[in-house]
Parts: sequence; structure tokens; C-alpha cells
Amino acid sequence: MTDATRPALLLVDDDAAITDGLGAFLERSGYAVRVASDGRQALTAVAEQRPDLVVCDIVMPHVDGREFVRRVRAGGDWVPIILLTQLGEPYERSAALDEGADDYLGKPFDPQELLSRIRAVLRRSVPGQRPLAASDRLQAGELVLDRTARRVHLDGRELVLTPKATTLLDYLMTHPDEVLPRERLLAALWGFEFATSTRAVDHRIAELRRVLGDDSSDPRYIETVQSIGYRFRGPVSVG
Repeated sequence: MTDATRPALLLVDDDAAITDGLGAFLERSGYAVRVASDGRQALTAVAEQRPDLVVCDIVMPHVDGREFVRRVRAGGDWVPIILLTQLGEPYERSAALDEGADDYLGKPFDPQELLSRIRAVLRRSVPGQRPLAASDRLQAGELVLDRTARRVHLDGRELVLTPKATTLLDYLMTHPDEVLPRERLLAALWGFEFATSTRAVDHRIAELRRVLGDDSSDPRYIETVQSIGYRFRGPVSVG
């Protein structure tokens, strides 16, 4: 019987060493954890007792993580899902998000970082609603991002942004009110194995602020978090 006073997590990975250690850590952190060893077991577990959030590896036998996400979403279930991946290509990660995952985290990872992601996803999730990361259109006040067409409008006027700045704005808006370290933003834009510095993120932030007319000392959209990174000042809604 699941403890109703604690958020219920489903942890999906074919590596028992990960599920044993990580499961115990998440239990100690205040969550009621169930474990599935692959996507097929996870589909059954979700159908039997819907969790509050799923943490799922991508590379698994039978049904992998991305196929698990596709099948869950095809059934109309928007339970929050965080994918764990060793895949370094930005396309693989963006494809996973496009298919309906709420967030991803690259292996190896710090369990505390996963805990932070879990809390952030649960905070911004609305039961029964498509996650921001899987939505075609996002809106924050008069700022509108058409994620399918890769077009940005502010006060009804289309803005001209470089592709990297548009990708950065996309990531910020799909993670509203979350402190995002420069290293995490760099990985989201250039991949986990990058040969550039976090200054590249600062340059793209400066571009966004210039085009949005956003004052860094009194921001409407992008706030600097001293010595850490940036935060998008929500709220963001599905447009």
C-alpha cells in the first residue's frame, strides 16, 4: 500500500544497482517509490496504480524509455516523466521532450540533482494537462513562442532571433521559475560533450534581453541568479 502522505514515484531502470541505491535515496528524501525493470513493466505499473511522477531510463530491453513515453502519452496520460539518458546528441534529447517527457538528466548524475529536477517538475505540473515541454505553443504575458514553427512574438510583433537564442528561450520557458545553472543550459544547447565555455550562454542571454527589451536590473522575463545562472520569471502557460 502506497503512503498517501508522500508523493508516489515510479523508478524504471534495468540496472538493479541503480534502482536499489537510487530508490533508497528517494525513499529517504520523502517519496514512496516503486520499481520497474523495463518499460513493459512500467506500463503495467502505471495502469495499476498511477504514480505522481516517473523517473525512467531510456536504454532498456523490451520497451525502452522513449517508447514508454510514446505509449503513455498515446493513452492520454500526462503523468510527469523524467528520462535518464547516456545519449549525448542534442537531437535525441529534444526528440524525447517532443514526444512528451517533462525533463531529462544525463548519466552519470548527482542524486541531489535528480531530486531537484523531481521537485521542479512536480511544482510546474498540472494534473491532466500536457507538459510545457510537449506543448506546441507557450505564452508568458505578451511573449509567445511557437515551438513548432520556431517563431517568437512579443506584443504581436515577430522577433528576429538566432537559432541558438530561440533554443535557449525554449528551454527557459519550459522550465519556468527554476534556477538553471549555466552548465545545464550549455548542455541543453550544445550537448553534454561541449568544447566551449559558459560564456556562450551569457552571449545568448544578452541577445535575448536585447531583442526582448528586457532590463537585467529589473527583468520581466530573464533573471540573473548571481554566481549560478538564470531563471525565467513565470508563469508560463500553454498558448
